[in-house]
Amino acid sequence: MKIMRFTPLLSLGLLLATLPANAAEPVSVVPDWTPNTNFVGIYVAEVLGFYEQAGLEVEIVPLGSAADMGIYGVLDFYTLKAAGLDAVGVYAVIQTETGRLAYDADRASRPADLADGVYGGFGTRWEQAIIDTMIAHDGGVPAYETRTLDSSVYDALRAGEIDFTLEVLTWQGVENQLAGNDISGFAYADYGVPDQHTIILGASADFLDERPEVAAAFIAATQEGYAYAVANPAEAARILVETVPELAGEAELVEASMALMVEGNYLARSDGTVGVFDEAMMLELGDFLFEAGALVDAEGKALSQHPDFSTYFTNRFVQ
Repeated sequence: MKIMRFTPLLSLGLLLATLPANAAEPVSVVPDWTPNTNFVGIYVAEVLGFYEQAGLEVEIVPLGSAADMGIYGVLDFYTLKAAGLDAVGVYAVIQTETGRLAYDADRASRPADLADGVYGGFGTRWEQAIIDTMIAHDGGVPAYETRTLDSSVYDALRAGEIDFTLEVLTWQGVENQLAGNDISGFAYADYGVPDQHTIILGASADFLDERPEVAAAFIAATQEGYAYAVANPAEAARILVETVPELAGEAELVEASMALMVEGNYLARSDGTVGVFDEAMMLELGDFLFEAGALVDAEGKALSQHPDFSTYFTNRFVQ
């Protein structure tokens, strides 16, 4: 695979020249889940000194904290934006969908087989849009029971307590493969759901408005971290395992996940592109969620006006 080293709009040297000379600029980042390979570029950038070189002091804050930057599932990001989140997508971590409708391989061979099953989910509106579309696209009539179980859904599926759930191929999917679990998955895009940048990096509007040079420096260094991880997946896996306490005993999982991330062109496209949003993909996903009634305002009412989804993201920091 060809790996492209990006030159952002401002070179790192020029960005450094715009920052204070003596004090590292603080930047806070909040994840969307427990540590996994989706975050690899951030940890690589920290350990290899890319942030330090950019004059930054980066802190990863606990889930749910306010932060300058956030890692989001793109589906969650769209629903949060619709409800009033004042943030902008600035970096496409994942280049093509890693989400899967995961099911017990003995229970189904196609989405329509799950039409009257038991779904274990996370309580979001977009889940129904995804599942209903996939089942209907396959000729079924959605009539499944939903149980909201959050992170315990994966144990419930393995135990046979539910028939299907949603998972990330490059993490839970790898876990199942390594453990020999008879769990399979249908790709969303194979059954009527638009392809998507599954994970993105978003910046608060205040951060972009008040500290644009710092935001640009952070994104440039982060992009360098992800590019390095794509070029050196085994080394990136080692950095994650040695840096993140929660992953200390998960070397096999992290290494296998990183290998799949690179081989499947999830972190980088086949031409080496990292971080860049596919505009058509982002707009199509927004249209899909709006038309499915999955986007609601702060009062929980479905949006009546079609949002301008082009304002939800920007490529100005990564090209």
